[in-house]
Parts: sequence; C-alpha cells; structure tokens
Amino acid sequence: MPFVTRKTLLILSTPIVTTLVLIAGIVWSGAYNIGADDPHWRPTHALLETVRHRSIDVRASRLQVPADLDDPARIRQGAGNYDAMCTGCHLTPGMGETEMSKGLYPAPPDLTKERVDAAHAFWVIKHGIKASAMPAWGKSMDDAYIWNMAAFLQQLPKLNAEQYQTLVASSGGHSHGGGETKPHDHAEGEADYHGAMEGMPMNNEAKPHSHAPGTPSHDDTPQAESQAKESKPHAHPPGTPPHDDARKPAVAATESKPHTHAPGTPPHNDATPVKSATSEKTSPEPVPAEQDAHDHHDHQH
Repeated sequence: MPFVTRKTLLILSTPIVTTLVLIAGIVWSGAYNIGADDPHWRPTHALLETVRHRSIDVRASRLQVPADLDDPARIRQGAGNYDAMCTGCHLTPGMGETEMSKGLYPAPPDLTKERVDAAHAFWVIKHGIKASAMPAWGKSMDDAYIWNMAAFLQQLPKLNAEQYQTLVASSGGHSHGGGETKPHDHAEGEADYHGAMEGMPMNNEAKPHSHAPGTPSHDDTPQAESQAKESKPHAHPPGTPPHDDARKPAVAATESKPHTHAPGTPPHNDATPVKSATSEKTSPEPVPAEQDAHDHHDHQH
C-alpha cells in the first residue's frame, strides 16, 4: 500500500475545509432567507426532500400494518378525528385552500387528491415532521386511533363532499381516548377570555358580566370584591357635616356603622375606639352641664 504523504492529505482536505468555511459564512451572514414565503434554493430543497423521504421510508418499513384497515368501524372513527384535527391543512372533498394551507411552506399535501401509504401515514401522524407544521399527534393519541386515521386516509380520495360529510356525521366526532381539545361556542358578541385567563387563579375573580343602564362607575376586580366590608356609595340628608365614610381594614364589632344624621347635627366622631382586655381603664371625661341631661337631637344608628 503506497504511503500517504502529508502533501496528499493537504490536497484532499483543502476542498472539504473550503466548503465548510463557505457554508459557515453563509449561515453566519444571514444571507439565507428563512421566511416561509421565500422557497428554498433548489439544492437545499432537493437535499431536504431526500432526507425526509429516506427517513420516513426506513422507519415506516419496520411497522406492522394491521390487516383490518378496511374495517368500516376503523374508517368511520378515523373520519371524526381527521375532520377535527387535519382539515385546516389537508382539506376536505370540495374544499378550497385555507389561509393555513396557503401560508405553509413546505405546502401540506391535499389528502383528498393523493393516497398516502398506510405505514407512512401512521408514522408521520404519530411522530410529526421537524421544521414543518406537522405535529406529533402521538403525544395525545394511542396507536389504535392513529391506525384508524391511516385507514380513513386510504378511503378519503374516493369520497365526494356528501359522502365525506355523511361519514363524519356518523363517526362520533373528535375522540381518541383523552387529551382532546374540545371546541366550544360563544354567544354572539361575547369575548373569549380563555386564552388571556389561562393559568390565572379563578376563585372569587370578577367574571365577565353586564350592568344595567345608569349603573355608577365601579371596580369589578378581585381586589375590589375582596373588600366586602368597604363603605358603599350612599346619600346623606341635606346639612350633614363633612365626614369620612371609609372603613378601616381592621374593624371591630363595636365600630360605628354607616348611618344618617338629622339636619343640624354638629360635627363629631362616630368611631368607637377598640379597647383590649388588658388596656388601662380611664375615667370618662366630664360632660358639660348644658349637655348632661340631653343633647336635643336624635341619632339614628
């Protein structure tokens, strides 16, 4: 065997190193447009397609395809999940392109027009595809339900719009043993708060609601609702002296309650100081003689 010299190694390695440096330069410079509205360069597209096809082919070939994929029960059950989970990208018979299917790159296949091998369909549905919009549904679906979807896909290209709708209507809808995201409806004009409220504590928080016309402005937040003993807006008779209706956070049972005063009542403090059991006893202040008998007005407490 001839001896490999250092010069030979240098000659062989130079093109490889040059190519790697060139690729690193393109990546670091940001020259490659990663936007989904700008197709891959042809060499890039060819490389990625080859990688995708070979990866799926090799892994799908190891699967054992069930012998009963033509079972009507399998097909029917798979139809419901396909309709709930796949139509935004892969469409239904007679359906035009959606905003999602038009905006994705690589474009999702129209499964109403092309039949997918059952093993390939199972593997892709279960594991998804990197750097695409195809999710790995195996994270929320057992294999039996995925095979049912693969069974349905064998029949989908043969169905017209009416046949498709009939099959979906008889399927039981979105059902794969747990983990389903249930769609729901809102009344017309009602906002959907679920996205914004997700993860927030729900106990005692203010719920979306309406108020009758003329309701005074107020705060519906949880903090406001928790202050149940706070002073409420109320009216005073004419001539009531200025005073503070605010309730202190720590209230005692003997504290003065909100009340009204008769016209002409002189200013005074209705608050009753809270005395503890160990507080020092003090003698009451002397009452002036002219007020000792009666103060000539009525308090309504």
